[in-house]
Amino acid sequence: MTSRARASEGDLVRVDSGLVQGAGADASGIRAFKGIPFAAPPVGPLRWKEPQPVVPWEGVRPATAFGPRPMQNQIYSDMVFRDKGPSEDCLYLNVWTPARAATDRLPVMVWIYGGGLEAGAASEPRQDGGVLARRGVVVVSLNYRLGIFGFFSHPELSAESGHGSGNYGILDQVAALRWVKSNIASFGGDPANVTIFGESAGSYSVSLLMASPLSRGLFHKAICQSGSMVGTLRVPTERNTRVFDLKTAEGQGVGFAESLGLNSIAGLRKLPADTLLKASHSRHYKEDGRDPPIAVDGYLLNKDPRSAFAEGSQAHVPFLSGWTADENRVYTVFGSNRPTAKSFAASVRARYPAYAEELLRLYPASTDQEAVRSAGDLACDGFIVASTRNGIGKHLETGNSPVYAYQFDRAVTIAPGTVINGAVATSADTGARHASEIPYVFGTLDSDASVPWRPEDLRLSDMIQQYWTNFAKTGSPGGSDLPEWPKYRKEGNYPVMHLDVVPAPAPEAHRERYAFWDTEPAR
Repeated sequence: MTSRARASEGDLVRVDSGLVQGAGADASGIRAFKGIPFAAPPVGPLRWKEPQPVVPWEGVRPATAFGPRPMQNQIYSDMVFRDKGPSEDCLYLNVWTPARAATDRLPVMVWIYGGGLEAGAASEPRQDGGVLARRGVVVVSLNYRLGIFGFFSHPELSAESGHGSGNYGILDQVAALRWVKSNIASFGGDPANVTIFGESAGSYSVSLLMASPLSRGLFHKAICQSGSMVGTLRVPTERNTRVFDLKTAEGQGVGFAESLGLNSIAGLRKLPADTLLKASHSRHYKEDGRDPPIAVDGYLLNKDPRSAFAEGSQAHVPFLSGWTADENRVYTVFGSNRPTAKSFAASVRARYPAYAEELLRLYPASTDQEAVRSAGDLACDGFIVASTRNGIGKHLETGNSPVYAYQFDRAVTIAPGTVINGAVATSADTGARHASEIPYVFGTLDSDASVPWRPEDLRLSDMIQQYWTNFAKTGSPGGSDLPEWPKYRKEGNYPVMHLDVVPAPAPEAHRERYAFWDTEPAR
């Protein structure tokens, strides 16, 4: 038998629904299987239904190309895709494995992309799993329904299902995890050692999966990169995925249908996907431009995630979580209207009248320079840092599991004229902005040729990959050849690992600021 024949046979894998065949191992021995369906296409009568089983196929199904990305508009300028385009038929996943045999039982890492629950796909080059898999883990990435297709409640849908409605995008993630449990051993993965990890909306998703009884036992460790559904309560934020009771969510769905002159789900299901997508960007579906709603539907969620974590009913699994140093600072420091001491104070008083003096004490602005810094800090905390950190704190209190916290500090220079999610750099600036850690985690720095990467970036990426995969293997990110990463706990003043050229832990700063955001709002 020739080596080519052996390679071909090694790329033939049986899953529950049939045989799939990859393209063959790359130079480092990683085998990739792309575009494997994990649920039936959610189209026609399956629009707004819980994901249904795949219809088995005859023969061998090629697994060499990414499946279509979910329906979405081009929202984020930094998202680049390698699939053939958007489609409602989008429920596909990908597997990268270094395993030589199905009996290898390697740790599994399941990636959930971000994008505000409105954009994103598993085909992004910066999230390719091939390099990370070289660390001795099986990497899985998945698509899930977005926007109006993934997050829509209606009384008729609740009656149809018998257990509430909405949250279809998260139910897709649960279905993918069930697929992993049933099939990953065929790719050399260990279904008893699964780590879920995600960034931004993917991180929100991880916290929802931790809170959901439906996903219990489907994963064994969790990583949240910039985002949590457990945290910020005190004041509204610019971008904040909202959790509603089912009745409220259903009422919003009825209002959206009526805005289209429709009063039945049958009528909504007949609408072309493009028409529905365009209509969903009206105020009838998304109030105040915020992210799509999550419903406490009594099925995926028995209670809101904050309550679940507060009472300790979330998954008790080892937890690694953190944020970037400049999550939302770009919106504050770019442009010609840089904050001054006077303008920042006026802005805070106008925007947060009930909390203005307390905020100005926590985010002081006695000088223009201090105002710029405090404006950036306030933007970062209100956007995502405080909620992420407070999710860490809640799991430490009730999760009965090891917790590790980080801040990603590595700043990247942004050239003048660069557009980042609608903000334009008018002068050169640097920052560890939102999502900037993703290519370090996946070892895909070369996916962005616009950044002048340096050798120290490659070294940092190497260390972060080791930390993440060590955590997936053992529940601890530490390793003998890495700077020590202590647990997040009272001993040591809640140490946070600062990920930079030379990673080092330091006691958590700004605890008083985070406590402000974690406080129940005044009634």
